[in-house]
Amino acid sequence: MKAMIGILFASGSVALAMASAPATPAATAGQGSAQAKQGGKVSPYRPDRFAGRAGTYYRLVWGVDSLAVKWTESGEVIRFTYRVLDADKAKALNDKRSEPALIDPQAGVKLVVPSMEKVGQLRQSVDPENGKSYWMVFSNKGRPVKRGDHVAVVIGAFHADGLVVD
Repeated sequence: MKAMIGILFASGSVALAMASAPATPAATAGQGSAQAKQGGKVSPYRPDRFAGRAGTYYRLVWGVDSLAVKWTESGEVIRFTYRVLDADKAKALNDKRSEPALIDPQAGVKLVVPSMEKVGQLRQSVDPENGKSYWMVFSNKGRPVKRGDHVAVVIGAFHADGLVVD
């Protein structure tokens, strides 16, 4: 019995010493990521990117990565950017005949790429090259799409769902 009390007391004093020790930055960083994994509070200032499997899907099937949706020009314009890894697979994204759309189910809107008289559509439609980044902009008149919204970008058969507006 005395041995059991001694073990409990010793383990309790070690736990007490560890709890009173100052936290190191590495320890707190590990705790923060553990809390995020366990469903703890996530910072509202860092949008959740799509899952790793989705990134792998876009790389393998569509030949693109670094998908990003940004709220620009005081919210009047939403810019979608991506980087091409395989030009043959990514041709569908730059096809002039396909009408791109940005869909925000939270706001209940479907945004389109505006077309200017002298400039044409505000998107790049040249043949893609490996390693280069491309963009297109969507008109957000009235600013229905907000930062932090989860949106979908549809370009022909290409669908990127769950992108977060930065």
